[in-house]
Amino acid sequence: MSIFHKARPLQGQRALVTGANSGIGAAVAEALAEAGAKVMINYLEGRDNAEQVAERIRVKEGQAMIFQADVSQENQVESMFDVMVGYWGGIDILINNAGLQQDAALVDMTLEQWNKVISVNLTGQFLCAREATRHFLQRGIVPELSCSVGKIICMSSVHDVIPWAGHVNYAASKGGVSMLMKTLAQELARHKIRVNGISPGAIKTPINLEARDTPEEVEALLKLIPYTRVGEPEDIARAVVWLASDESDYITGATLYVDGGMTLYPGFDNVG
Repeated sequence: MSIFHKARPLQGQRALVTGANSGIGAAVAEALAEAGAKVMINYLEGRDNAEQVAERIRVKEGQAMIFQADVSQENQVESMFDVMVGYWGGIDILINNAGLQQDAALVDMTLEQWNKVISVNLTGQFLCAREATRHFLQRGIVPELSCSVGKIICMSSVHDVIPWAGHVNYAASKGGVSMLMKTLAQELARHKIRVNGISPGAIKTPINLEARDTPEEVEALLKLIPYTRVGEPEDIARAVVWLASDESDYITGATLYVDGGMTLYPGFDNVG
Protein backbone atom coordinates (compact mmCIF):
# COMPACT_ATOMS: atom_id res chain seq x y z
CA MET A 1 0.00 0.00 0.00
CA SER A 2 1.01 3.63 -0.46
CA ILE A 3 3.06 5.11 2.37
CA PHE A 4 1.19 8.42 2.23
CA HIS A 5 -1.51 9.70 4.52
CA LYS A 6 -5.08 9.00 3.44
CA ALA A 7 -5.79 12.72 3.17
CA ARG A 8 -3.30 12.91 0.29
CA PRO A 9 -3.32 9.38 -1.15
CA LEU A 10 -1.84 10.49 -4.49
CA GLN A 11 1.09 12.48 -3.10
CA GLY A 12 3.87 12.84 -5.67
CA GLN A 13 2.00 11.11 -8.49
CA ARG A 14 1.51 12.67 -11.90
CA ALA A 15 -1.91 12.70 -13.53
CA LEU A 16 -3.24 13.65 -16.95
CA VAL A 17 -6.91 14.57 -17.25
CA THR A 18 -8.23 14.98 -20.76
CA GLY A 19 -11.03 17.44 -21.39
CA ALA A 20 -10.31 19.09 -18.04
CA ASN A 21 -11.13 22.74 -18.67
CA SER A 22 -14.74 22.51 -17.46
CA GLY A 23 -17.41 20.30 -15.92
CA ILE A 24 -16.45 16.85 -14.70
CA GLY A 25 -12.88 17.10 -16.03
CA ALA A 26 -12.19 20.31 -14.13
CA ALA A 27 -13.58 18.90 -10.88
CA VAL A 28 -11.50 15.74 -11.33
CA ALA A 29 -8.31 17.73 -11.96
CA GLU A 30 -8.83 19.78 -8.81
CA ALA A 31 -9.65 16.73 -6.69
CA LEU A 32 -6.54 14.88 -7.89
CA ALA A 33 -4.42 17.91 -7.00
CA GLU A 34 -5.98 18.12 -3.55
CA ALA A 35 -5.07 14.44 -3.11
CA GLY A 36 -1.43 15.32 -3.82
CA ALA A 37 -1.02 14.72 -7.55
CA LYS A 38 0.59 16.99 -10.10
CA VAL A 39 -1.98 17.49 -12.85
CA MET A 40 -1.79 18.17 -16.57
CA ILE A 41 -5.03 19.78 -17.74
CA ASN A 42 -5.77 18.88 -21.35
CA TYR A 43 -8.14 20.99 -23.41
CA LEU A 44 -9.03 21.54 -27.04
CA GLU A 45 -10.87 24.86 -26.81
CA GLY A 46 -11.33 27.27 -23.92
CA ARG A 47 -7.76 28.05 -22.91
CA ASP A 48 -8.94 30.67 -20.43
CA ASN A 49 -11.03 28.08 -18.62
CA ALA A 50 -8.09 25.67 -18.50
CA GLU A 51 -5.89 28.40 -17.05
CA GLN A 52 -8.53 29.10 -14.39
CA VAL A 53 -8.59 25.45 -13.36
CA ALA A 54 -4.81 25.42 -13.14
CA GLU A 55 -4.80 28.63 -11.11
CA ARG A 56 -7.32 27.24 -8.63
CA ILE A 57 -4.96 24.31 -8.11
CA ARG A 58 -1.92 26.55 -7.70
CA VAL A 59 -3.69 28.81 -5.19
CA LYS A 60 -3.98 25.72 -2.97
CA GLU A 61 -0.23 25.08 -3.44
CA GLY A 62 -0.77 22.31 -5.98
CA GLN A 63 1.08 21.83 -9.25
CA ALA A 64 -0.66 22.06 -12.61
CA MET A 65 0.06 22.70 -16.27
CA ILE A 66 -2.23 23.00 -19.27
CA PHE A 67 -1.83 21.47 -22.73
CA GLN A 68 -3.92 21.93 -25.84
CA ALA A 69 -4.42 18.75 -27.84
CA ASP A 70 -7.10 16.99 -29.85
CA VAL A 71 -7.16 13.51 -28.34
CA SER A 72 -8.40 12.04 -31.62
CA GLN A 73 -5.14 13.02 -33.34
CA GLU A 74 -2.26 10.59 -32.79
CA ASN A 75 0.57 13.10 -33.20
CA GLN A 76 -1.01 15.56 -30.76
CA VAL A 77 -1.51 12.85 -28.15
CA GLU A 78 2.12 11.77 -28.49
CA SER A 79 3.31 15.36 -28.10
CA MET A 80 1.17 15.86 -25.01
CA PHE A 81 2.64 12.82 -23.27
CA ASP A 82 6.18 13.74 -24.32
CA VAL A 83 5.78 17.19 -22.75
CA MET A 84 4.36 15.79 -19.54
CA VAL A 85 7.00 13.11 -19.15
CA GLY A 86 9.75 15.54 -20.08
CA TYR A 87 8.60 18.10 -17.53
CA TRP A 88 7.60 15.88 -14.62
CA GLY A 89 9.60 12.75 -15.40
CA GLY A 90 6.66 10.40 -15.91
CA ILE A 91 2.97 9.70 -15.61
CA ASP A 92 1.17 7.59 -13.02
CA ILE A 93 -2.52 8.26 -13.67
CA LEU A 94 -4.53 8.80 -16.86
CA ILE A 95 -8.11 10.03 -16.67
CA ASN A 96 -9.66 9.49 -20.11
CA ASN A 97 -12.40 12.10 -19.79
CA ALA A 98 -12.55 14.08 -23.07
CA GLY A 99 -15.82 13.62 -24.93
CA LEU A 100 -18.48 15.41 -26.92
CA GLN A 101 -21.98 15.10 -28.30
CA GLN A 102 -23.28 15.86 -31.79
CA ASP A 103 -26.89 14.78 -31.62
CA ALA A 104 -29.35 13.96 -34.38
CA ALA A 105 -32.03 11.46 -35.25
CA LEU A 106 -30.63 8.45 -37.09
CA VAL A 107 -32.07 9.49 -40.45
CA ASP A 108 -30.60 12.97 -40.11
CA MET A 109 -27.21 12.10 -38.64
CA THR A 110 -24.33 12.72 -41.01
CA LEU A 111 -21.29 10.52 -41.38
CA GLU A 112 -19.25 13.48 -40.21
CA GLN A 113 -21.24 13.64 -36.95
CA TRP A 114 -20.83 9.91 -36.45
CA ASN A 115 -17.09 9.92 -37.14
CA LYS A 116 -16.41 12.98 -34.99
CA VAL A 117 -18.03 11.56 -31.87
CA ILE A 118 -16.48 8.11 -32.30
CA SER A 119 -13.06 9.66 -32.98
CA VAL A 120 -13.03 11.80 -29.83
CA ASN A 121 -15.00 9.63 -27.41
CA LEU A 122 -13.58 6.23 -28.34
CA THR A 123 -10.47 6.56 -30.50
CA GLY A 124 -9.22 9.33 -28.21
CA GLN A 125 -9.39 7.00 -25.22
CA PHE A 126 -7.53 4.30 -27.14
CA LEU A 127 -4.74 6.67 -28.19
CA CYS A 128 -4.25 8.10 -24.71
CA ALA A 129 -4.40 4.69 -23.03
CA ARG A 130 -1.86 3.29 -25.47
CA GLU A 131 0.55 6.16 -24.91
CA ALA A 132 0.15 6.06 -21.13
CA THR A 133 0.76 2.31 -21.09
CA ARG A 134 3.96 2.69 -23.10
CA HIS A 135 5.28 5.09 -20.47
CA PHE A 136 4.07 2.93 -17.58
CA LEU A 137 5.93 -0.08 -18.94
CA GLN A 138 9.13 1.85 -19.63
CA ARG A 139 9.24 3.17 -16.07
CA GLY A 140 8.00 0.18 -14.08
CA ILE A 141 6.75 0.26 -10.53
CA VAL A 142 7.79 3.02 -8.12
CA PRO A 143 6.88 1.61 -4.67
CA GLU A 144 7.16 4.93 -2.86
CA LEU A 145 4.41 6.32 -5.11
CA SER A 146 2.03 3.41 -5.61
CA CYS A 147 1.83 -0.37 -5.58
CA SER A 148 0.53 -0.20 -9.16
CA VAL A 149 2.66 0.54 -12.19
CA GLY A 150 -0.08 2.82 -13.50
CA LYS A 151 -3.78 3.59 -13.34
CA ILE A 152 -6.16 4.35 -16.21
CA ILE A 153 -9.73 5.49 -15.61
CA CYS A 154 -12.04 5.58 -18.62
CA MET A 155 -14.95 8.00 -18.29
CA SER A 156 -18.07 6.53 -19.86
CA SER A 157 -21.77 7.16 -19.18
CA VAL A 158 -24.90 5.39 -18.01
CA HIS A 159 -25.57 5.24 -21.74
CA ASP A 160 -23.04 2.43 -22.01
CA VAL A 161 -25.95 0.27 -20.80
CA ILE A 162 -29.04 2.47 -21.33
CA PRO A 163 -29.93 3.06 -25.00
CA TRP A 164 -30.44 6.71 -25.93
CA ALA A 165 -32.62 7.42 -28.95
CA GLY A 166 -31.46 10.42 -30.93
CA HIS A 167 -27.87 9.99 -29.73
CA VAL A 168 -26.78 6.85 -31.57
CA ASN A 169 -23.19 8.02 -32.10
CA TYR A 170 -22.75 8.99 -28.44
CA ALA A 171 -24.33 5.80 -27.06
CA ALA A 172 -22.28 3.64 -29.43
CA SER A 173 -19.08 5.41 -28.39
CA LYS A 174 -19.81 4.87 -24.69
CA GLY A 175 -20.65 1.22 -25.23
CA GLY A 176 -17.31 0.94 -26.99
CA VAL A 177 -15.53 2.63 -24.10
CA SER A 178 -16.95 0.02 -21.73
CA MET A 179 -15.55 -2.90 -23.70
CA LEU A 180 -12.29 -1.05 -24.41
CA MET A 181 -11.80 -0.59 -20.66
CA LYS A 182 -12.51 -4.24 -19.82
CA THR A 183 -10.23 -5.53 -22.55
CA LEU A 184 -7.38 -3.23 -21.51
CA ALA A 185 -7.85 -4.29 -17.90
CA GLN A 186 -7.58 -7.94 -18.84
CA GLU A 187 -4.50 -7.38 -20.99
CA LEU A 188 -2.62 -5.11 -18.60
CA ALA A 189 -3.38 -6.62 -15.20
CA ARG A 190 -0.30 -8.86 -15.29
CA HIS A 191 1.82 -5.72 -15.66
CA LYS A 192 0.26 -4.26 -12.48
CA ILE A 193 -1.58 -1.63 -14.51
CA ARG A 194 -5.15 -1.13 -13.33
CA VAL A 195 -7.87 -0.01 -15.74
CA ASN A 196 -11.34 0.91 -14.52
CA GLY A 197 -14.33 2.91 -15.67
CA ILE A 198 -16.69 5.48 -14.22
CA SER A 199 -20.12 5.92 -15.74
CA PRO A 200 -21.78 9.15 -14.59
CA GLY A 201 -25.51 9.63 -14.63
CA ALA A 202 -27.12 13.07 -14.81
CA ILE A 203 -24.49 15.54 -13.62
CA LYS A 204 -24.72 19.33 -13.35
CA THR A 205 -22.36 20.26 -16.16
CA PRO A 206 -22.70 23.11 -18.68
CA ILE A 207 -23.92 20.70 -21.38
CA ASN A 208 -26.58 19.12 -19.19
CA LEU A 209 -27.79 22.42 -17.76
CA GLU A 210 -28.21 23.87 -21.23
CA ALA A 211 -30.13 20.78 -22.32
CA ARG A 212 -32.56 20.98 -19.38
CA ASP A 213 -33.26 24.60 -18.65
CA THR A 214 -36.91 24.47 -17.54
CA PRO A 215 -38.41 23.28 -14.23
CA GLU A 216 -40.50 20.75 -16.15
CA GLU A 217 -37.43 19.21 -17.76
CA VAL A 218 -35.62 19.01 -14.43
CA GLU A 219 -38.67 17.42 -12.80
CA ALA A 220 -38.87 14.83 -15.56
CA LEU A 221 -35.19 14.05 -15.11
CA LEU A 222 -35.53 13.59 -11.35
CA LYS A 223 -38.20 10.95 -11.94
CA LEU A 224 -35.48 8.82 -13.52
CA ILE A 225 -33.17 9.09 -10.49
CA PRO A 226 -34.14 7.02 -7.43
CA TYR A 227 -31.84 9.13 -5.21
CA THR A 228 -33.90 12.20 -6.24
CA ARG A 229 -31.11 14.63 -6.98
CA VAL A 230 -28.93 15.51 -9.93
CA GLY A 231 -25.26 14.74 -9.38
CA GLU A 232 -22.46 17.26 -8.97
CA PRO A 233 -19.10 17.08 -10.75
CA GLU A 234 -17.55 16.58 -7.31
CA ASP A 235 -19.46 13.29 -6.95
CA ILE A 236 -17.49 11.98 -9.90
CA ALA A 237 -14.23 13.54 -8.75
CA ARG A 238 -14.30 11.79 -5.38
CA ALA A 239 -14.86 8.45 -7.09
CA VAL A 240 -11.92 9.10 -9.44
CA VAL A 241 -9.54 9.84 -6.56
CA TRP A 242 -10.49 6.61 -4.84
CA LEU A 243 -10.10 4.50 -7.99
CA ALA A 244 -6.71 6.12 -8.67
CA SER A 245 -5.44 5.42 -5.15
CA ASP A 246 -4.00 2.30 -3.59
CA GLU A 247 -7.18 2.01 -1.53
CA SER A 248 -8.70 0.32 -4.61
CA ASP A 249 -5.64 -1.73 -5.53
CA TYR A 250 -7.49 -5.04 -6.06
CA ILE A 251 -10.02 -3.47 -8.42
CA THR A 252 -9.52 -3.63 -12.17
CA GLY A 253 -11.90 -4.04 -15.08
CA ALA A 254 -14.78 -2.62 -13.05
CA THR A 255 -17.23 0.15 -13.89
CA LEU A 256 -18.46 2.35 -11.07
CA TYR A 257 -21.88 3.82 -11.85
CA VAL A 258 -22.13 7.19 -10.13
CA ASP A 259 -25.73 7.87 -11.08
CA GLY A 260 -27.99 8.08 -8.03
CA GLY A 261 -29.49 4.76 -9.11
CA MET A 262 -30.46 5.85 -12.64
CA THR A 263 -29.42 2.50 -14.08
CA LEU A 264 -31.99 0.85 -11.76
CA TYR A 265 -34.81 2.49 -13.73
CA PRO A 266 -37.54 1.41 -14.64
CA GLY A 267 -37.64 -0.96 -11.69
CA PHE A 268 -37.77 1.98 -9.29
CA ASP A 269 -40.70 3.50 -11.14
CA ASN A 270 -42.67 0.28 -10.88
CA VAL A 271 -42.69 0.35 -7.06
CA GLY A 272 -43.42 4.09 -6.78
